[in-house]
Parts: sequence; C-alpha cells; structure tokens
Amino acid sequence: MPVTIPSNSVGLITPKILHINNPINLEGGRYLACYDLIYETYGELNADRSNAVLICHALSGDHHAAGYHDINDKKPGWWDVAIGYGKAIDINYFFVVSLNNLGGCKGSTGPNSNNPETHKIYGPDFPIVTVYDWVKTQAALADHLEIMQWAAVIGGSLGGMQALQWAISLPERLRHVLIIAAAPKLSAQNIAFNEVARTAIKSDSDFHNGHYANYNTLPRRGLGLARMLGHITYLSDVAMGKKFGRELRTGKINYGYDIEFQIESYLQHQSSNFVEWFDANTYLLMTKALDYFDPAKDFNNDLIATFAGIKAKSLIVSFTSDWRFSPTRSHEIVNALLSANKYVSYVEIDAHQGHDAFLMPIDRYIKIFQTYMKQVASECSV
Repeated sequence: MPVTIPSNSVGLITPKILHINNPINLEGGRYLACYDLIYETYGELNADRSNAVLICHALSGDHHAAGYHDINDKKPGWWDVAIGYGKAIDINYFFVVSLNNLGGCKGSTGPNSNNPETHKIYGPDFPIVTVYDWVKTQAALADHLEIMQWAAVIGGSLGGMQALQWAISLPERLRHVLIIAAAPKLSAQNIAFNEVARTAIKSDSDFHNGHYANYNTLPRRGLGLARMLGHITYLSDVAMGKKFGRELRTGKINYGYDIEFQIESYLQHQSSNFVEWFDANTYLLMTKALDYFDPAKDFNNDLIATFAGIKAKSLIVSFTSDWRFSPTRSHEIVNALLSANKYVSYVEIDAHQGHDAFLMPIDRYIKIFQTYMKQVASECSV
C-alpha cells in the first residue's frame, strides 16, 4: 500500500553514483585504482556553496538517510527524524549530502563489487579501509560537488568518529562538527564484542573464508548471530525491559529450548531481516574500521595534541544509558578540546534507549540539535 509522505519529509529521492578514476592509496598499504560512491542529496546548494552538510553513517547505515526511494517503501531513511523541512537538519536552509562509505554494500564499491583487475567479485580480497580512508573519499565527493568547506559534518556512533576525523585531518574544510554517541577510540570491551561478532560470521559453514558468493550461498547464521549480539549492545537494559520485559509469546512457559520470550522473538526477527540486506564481508570490514580508529596514535597518544589543529566549532552529544559509548567517552573528547582551547558545546541527554538513542526522536535531544543547527544556518549565506 502506498505510503503517505509527510509534508516535512524530503520526499522521493533518487540516489546518484560518482565514479572516481583517481587511484586511492589506503592507510593499510593497499590501493584501489578506481571506485564508486553512491550518495543522496536533500535541499538546495546556495550560491556560494556555504550551506552544505555532510552526514556520516554508522556501522550498518548507508546513503539513504532521509525520505523515500519509492512510494511503496515501508519506512523512510535511517535518520529521517533529523533531516527534512523544519527538522533539526532543516533543508529549508541546508544542502545535505549522505553517502554509503567505501567498502559498503549498498552501492559504493565494496566486497560485493567486481574487481576490475580480475573481473570477479572482490569478496574477502577487498582491502581493509579505515575511518581516515573514508574521510579522503568523502573529500573527493566534496570536490566533485565543488564544496570546498562544509557548514557542518555530522555523525553518530561510527559516523561521529568520521566527523571527528574530518575535524582533525581537514580542519579548513568544515566550520562545525557534531559528534554524537561516539568515542575517541574503542575500549577493549568494544573490540571484544566486535571480535565475537566476526568469529560468529567466520565460523559459519557457509562463510567459505569469505568466498560465499562463489558457492551461491550466504553465511546467514553467523551474520545473524553477529547482528543479535550487536543489537543487544545498542539497547539498554531499561529499554529492553520497557519494550519486552519477560513477556512470553504464548502466555505460558513450555520448558523447552524453542523461542518463548518476546525478546527472543524480537532478536530472531532482527537477525533474519538483517542477513537479507547486509553483506557479511562488509560487516567484518566495518567492525575492523571501528577497532582501528585511534587518531591520537599519530600524536604520541596525546588527545590534546591530536586536537590542536582543529578549527571547527563542535557539539558533542552523549546519552546516559549508552553503555557502548558511554558519556565518559564523550567527556574525553570534550576535555581534550577544552584543553586545546577549542570552541565546544556539550550535552548529556537523559535517555533510557541506550546507544540507539541517537537515532530516535527524543524531545530534548532533537530540540538541542535543532537549536545548534539554527546557529550553523545563521552563518550561511542566504
């Protein structure tokens, strides 16, 4: 049944693909001779190109951040709560760019793409990419769009890490950076969660060392387990309790090993959906990019020195129930920025939804987000 598109939505969107023929040398030592980036844009670029905003996505995100691709879509883009007419990222004022990162599985060059040298799917032979590599490719997209400086670079979770890397690596090319539910690097616990997820995928008998496409199969069980583990860490105990409690599917205990609790059913549903639209090799790649992110490693592990060259004003946002990237991790960023004499605003949102709170229409969060973006808009040319 066709969806009724809300008046504040960006509406029906058609993605674009940019083919880049210039080789890119990757941080891991390998290179790509050429690559594609798929992206979407919302709003209009003003005359002096000063109102452009870049959206960086998290682990399982993509270019489709807002609006609809088709009138029959069941739901809009992953950050539709924040992007649209009159929303926090208001396209009455901003030209918004959202892309699928290199190594993704939604249209940008990645493990599912054909290797031009072998004319076969890359699969596990696709090179590891890092957050720094993503920033370089995003800058290439900005060059193509003739955007020399972003009004703001914005991201949550892994997207927030990309936004931070932008501020560090290309300080002249953004005026504001919004880092939401992120960290300056992963904790050992977070790396451990990622390794368990990767082990689940690689242990699947259908994984075939990453060459599952050659066998016309998918490592559904392993990828599904990885998704279930990840999803548990994205929610808080309170959020799961409020949504599911200890509710039983049939209203009684059956004393067996089948699915009995509603939370079990929910995780199985999330798992079965995810494996049909996300690629296992991409999941491995994205989690490794998370693990490797540590910009201070190039500055003798001194976060203050790491931030010394930043020119952008920043807004840092954390959520009280986010135990994957807790407020303490945001405090590390804030304190280092302050010690480096940078302009920084910080807000800690009281929310029970866990790490996924950055994707949700939490009233105080959205109001603060909107207020900050109005200030950004006031600095752009009409």
